[in-house]
Amino acid sequence: EVQLVESGGGSVQAGGSLRLSCATSGFSFENYAIGWLRQAPGEEEEGVSCISMVDNGTYYADSVKGRFSISADNTKNTVYLQMDSLEPEDTAVYYCVAEEDVSARTMGVIIETRAADYRFNYRGQGTQVTVSS
Repeated sequence: EVQLVESGGGSVQAGGSLRLSCATSGFSFENYAIGWLRQAPGEEEEGVSCISMVDNGTYYADSVKGRFSISADNTKNTVYLQMDSLEPEDTAVYYCVAEEDVSARTMGVIIETRAADYRFNYRGQGTQVTVSS
């Protein structure tokens, strides 16, 4: 059974930090790119960041560059999203998604341009992040 399980969400004040985890199982982690999307209330989903185990590349949306950092632990089949200098605008439900056999560049294009309607191979249930001012 394929699973993507997000954790690490919560409520923080502006300027604070959170680390999200996406624990995966049931598929060949090394052949996938894992991305993070987010959806704020009343808004469409948007791409945040991704990492590809195919080429070890990463991608960040402009809105999070310099504040968020994505990494992967291949021994745990888990991807992390370290979020620093959080802003109220980062408030959203964060989802991780998985797509097979794509580079970070390709995955970045997908999550940047088609996050709202692309049918990823797999996705998790989401974790809430709330940043107060």
